[in-house]
Amino acid sequence: MLLQAVTEVDLPGYIEKMFSGKRINFTENRPVLHVALRNRSERPIYVDGKDVMVDVKRVLEKMKNFAEAVRSKRWKGYSGKPIKDIVNIGIGGSDLGPRMVTHALKPYGHKELNVHFVSNVDGTDIAEVLKAIELDSTLFIISSKTFTTKETLTNAHTVRKQLIDYFGDPKAIEKHVVAISTNEKAVKDFGISPENMFEFWDWVGGRYSLWSAIGLSIVLYIGMDQFEELLYGAYLVDEHFRNSPLEKNIPVIMGLLGFWYGNFFGAQTYGIFPYDQYLELFPVYLQQLDMESNGKRIRRNGTVVTYPTGPILWGNPCTNGQHSFFQLLHQGTHLIPSDFIAPIQTHNPIGNHHLILLSNFFAQTEALMKGKTEQEAKEEMQKAKLNPEAIEKLLPHRTFPGNRPSNSFLIQKITPRTLGSLIAFYEHKVFVEGLLWDINSFDQWGVELGKQLATRVEEELTAGSLLYEHDASTKGLIEFYLKHSK
Repeated sequence: MLLQAVTEVDLPGYIEKMFSGKRINFTENRPVLHVALRNRSERPIYVDGKDVMVDVKRVLEKMKNFAEAVRSKRWKGYSGKPIKDIVNIGIGGSDLGPRMVTHALKPYGHKELNVHFVSNVDGTDIAEVLKAIELDSTLFIISSKTFTTKETLTNAHTVRKQLIDYFGDPKAIEKHVVAISTNEKAVKDFGISPENMFEFWDWVGGRYSLWSAIGLSIVLYIGMDQFEELLYGAYLVDEHFRNSPLEKNIPVIMGLLGFWYGNFFGAQTYGIFPYDQYLELFPVYLQQLDMESNGKRIRRNGTVVTYPTGPILWGNPCTNGQHSFFQLLHQGTHLIPSDFIAPIQTHNPIGNHHLILLSNFFAQTEALMKGKTEQEAKEEMQKAKLNPEAIEKLLPHRTFPGNRPSNSFLIQKITPRTLGSLIAFYEHKVFVEGLLWDINSFDQWGVELGKQLATRVEEELTAGSLLYEHDASTKGLIEFYLKHSK
């Protein structure tokens, strides 16, 4: 029945449309070609008659040359010092992907380079990073496709002022700041040399952009060879997704299971539990990938859906999670399908740590599935010498219903290649689910309204008085702020 569902929505046809550059993001009239960024074959991919692989390879080569100059210490800062710290300034897809990957691949990082990330417009974010670095030996990457993103440009201008105040020369910008953008004029006006601008294209969605020039911080940290391994891992999954029969297609099966539990069992949330500390940020990364893609209520034909769509995705590395929220998984009233992810080999083989970690990995999924019957709980308490009255009283509290769904992913080791594959599995899973829900997984109009209103409120906070009409609650909050901020 489930396989019939993906056939009915023409999944094979849509897969081919995506890989061949068709404009499947129909609300923005754009192709969806993050798969082109990791296309390791010689197969051309055309958009409007142009082979985009020519530009992809050109930008990758530029990233490689720049990274080699920085990593080999040939690139010097304004005062002649080599780079020791890299600060990526971006938000959303310009931050979450590179941040997650550099953290996950820390064992492959350059031993003399530190990588930092600034995303929040809260001044605390940039302030704390500036405390941890020396401007003489720091390279800043401003990641903004349009070079107009409010949060990113606010942080960027703070850095610009810091650099000019410190060096006393606006020309210092060219040695300490590069841009990931397509807006050459704005980049040049900022003081960045166009030679140090790395482009990407409107067919690259933000949450799929770590494979593009947005991944420059990754390349600087782990090197181009390892970045290409990351790309290759994703490419292997792309080929699997494109060519494997539906019944043996891992992203298809993942998507069908998510659809099954959400729409037939009422599951409203989905858990991601990596049993590897290097994957600590993976659930946060997947939150954007999944919820920004499938947090939609309008079908392709413009009508409102009559069924649930994308789930609330959450998670934490384990075994930490076992001691905070696993109680709810095992004995709570919510059905929460979950993915458990663990490496067979660890990068840090200390004592029996990894053996204990993996023992918990296997045990938790078994416990979720099997639960504990009244008879098992009773025998357990009898062995503990509890009296019959205590057993009777405690029995309901010590049983587990079981039948809680989970998927287990065992990876040989967290490497650039296996991480690339893991990310791509989830990217394609999200695509499959979006088709099943008949929504566009590749736009994100929901992020716009709040930003538009914030621009108006900013005018009011700057003026110190209300300038626009608001609902009573918002009006009262703004007035309270204005009164107490003076």
